[in-house]
Amino acid sequence: MPKIIGVDVGGTFTDVVEFDGQTIRGTKVPTSKDQSDGVVDAVDGTEDDTFLHGTTAATNALLEGRGAGVVLVTDAGYEDLIEIGRQDRPSLYDSSVLRSPPLVSRERRISHIDSGVLATADAVAVGLIESYLDPSAERELAAAIGEQFEGPIMLSSEVSPEFREFERIATTVLSAYLTPSVSDYLRTLDQRLVMSSRLVMTSSGGLLPFAQAPNSAGRLVLSGPAGGAVAAAALGRHYGHDTVLSFDMGGTSTDVSRISNGELTVGSGHLIAGRVNRVPSVPIRTIGAGGGSIGWLDPGGALRVGPRSAGSIPGPAGYGRGGTDPTVTDANILAGRIPSDLALGGTVGLDVDAARAAMGRLGSEAGLDVDATAHGMLEVVDSHMEHALRSVSVEEGADPREAVLVAFGGAGGLHAVRLARRLGMSRVLIPPHSGVFSALGLLMASPRSDAARTVMLSEGDQRFAALAAEVCSEATGRYEGIFASAPLSVVVSADMRYEGQSHELEVTAAPEWAAVRAAFESAHARMFGFDRPDEPVELVNLRAVATGEAPLGWSDLPGVAPNVEPIGRAGVWERPTLPPGLTIEGPATVIEANSAVAIEPGSTLTVLADGTLEVVL
Repeated sequence: MPKIIGVDVGGTFTDVVEFDGQTIRGTKVPTSKDQSDGVVDAVDGTEDDTFLHGTTAATNALLEGRGAGVVLVTDAGYEDLIEIGRQDRPSLYDSSVLRSPPLVSRERRISHIDSGVLATADAVAVGLIESYLDPSAERELAAAIGEQFEGPIMLSSEVSPEFREFERIATTVLSAYLTPSVSDYLRTLDQRLVMSSRLVMTSSGGLLPFAQAPNSAGRLVLSGPAGGAVAAAALGRHYGHDTVLSFDMGGTSTDVSRISNGELTVGSGHLIAGRVNRVPSVPIRTIGAGGGSIGWLDPGGALRVGPRSAGSIPGPAGYGRGGTDPTVTDANILAGRIPSDLALGGTVGLDVDAARAAMGRLGSEAGLDVDATAHGMLEVVDSHMEHALRSVSVEEGADPREAVLVAFGGAGGLHAVRLARRLGMSRVLIPPHSGVFSALGLLMASPRSDAARTVMLSEGDQRFAALAAEVCSEATGRYEGIFASAPLSVVVSADMRYEGQSHELEVTAAPEWAAVRAAFESAHARMFGFDRPDEPVELVNLRAVATGEAPLGWSDLPGVAPNVEPIGRAGVWERPTLPPGLTIEGPATVIEANSAVAIEPGSTLTVLADGTLEVVL
């Protein structure tokens, strides 16, 4: 039977999930320097199989400054717009913090076709000020540039067809900056894979064919983390939890997001590494805190953790591969939270002596013994992750005490209960295949196409219904053009604001003013604590999302065999042997090939029918 194969590339491990219609197999392999090598080596597929990919190619190119040489062609007098930006500062009260420099140097920002400047380009971004109203001038300019330039040409009217020229042009520049490296990676991988159906995850949690992805490089920046959020949303819906905090702790970073009413809240206008990227994206907060994050002392002698990571080569000292820096994984080993005989990923044995030696060197600098240093590192990294979880809950008007924490990733289960207690939460879910959960999420994502248009309608404008229908038709046509089939559903949303406001809130909308106003005021009260029922509203942008059927649903997952005999010793339990209904009182540790779960004292774990571990605090 044909398989569905999901591969998620992380900074430390590459996660693989295969579903053959009856069983799911999850594995981890160390991430290779050339991502395509590790991906090809990790999968065993045939032409009939479906390949789904979450990639960090765009993320790494952005974070490491390995993007293309971009030329920006814009209107005369607006060449410096992307450098001027907005009036906000990255840190309001810290005058020493500077904004990231523009991705296009001044000599490459031009208002006319200059063959000499074009000769220096790997990619060209075209951004005219009024193109969101009429894209024809951009298209004509792109055609003229194409007579002298053979590389990719990105149009702002296609990349981000909305008003606000800074965000639109900055997003177009970012997409042009990432396109060559993403295109090269996907083209190389495309040639090496035998599967006929190949799709890549976008930042919105949707799937896109490989052939379409190079033209949407900016939409792949959150390709990997979005998979975990998709799967966490599916788990939350299955168990009827209205609000879910998704907590994905891997080897290099931690990704967190909030899911409300069982659905991902996909928005636009997010900052990625300090840069505007106004494309549909799951609002994921990423911090440099993972199992491989390195402990160090700042100039004042304070203990810090991350963002620098040991990666997969050489990895944490405890991996026994030559690493000498103390990491969070080493701290967990020395604190007894990871059994010394556990083989991470099923292949990586642990070297406790190497972990102790690395921690001892840091402890000597800090004036602490090994155990105190290890526990200090765990406390610091937990504090970082607690702040990240608060940023997607408390700081957005949501009470984490009303949510369930869904924890996954290779290290997520080790820290989940401690974090839930710090946030006042009462319940944690650790899903099956938690160590490769983001890869599993690829199998639960839907094919997706988006459309957006700036309309600027005052309340009561009778054009609302007709314009909403046009945006729906655009999203549907785009979906059919990409996937050669009709979408299962098309959902319309609107960016709304009170007249005079400079910011909008996106709400799902029926094409009726009463309904869209009610949705907006409810969202405004939830976000800001008040609404203004006597103030007129206006509709700024209309959006439509067309989606198809996901390859796999949560109910398709095979359950746990009911008659297995649980295996445990000295408080350490083997997860594959735990039958449904079994309860375990903390303290204890549950281990599997790809991850481990720490059950803190005072908490109780119950194995659910599908293998999910529910921890009640």
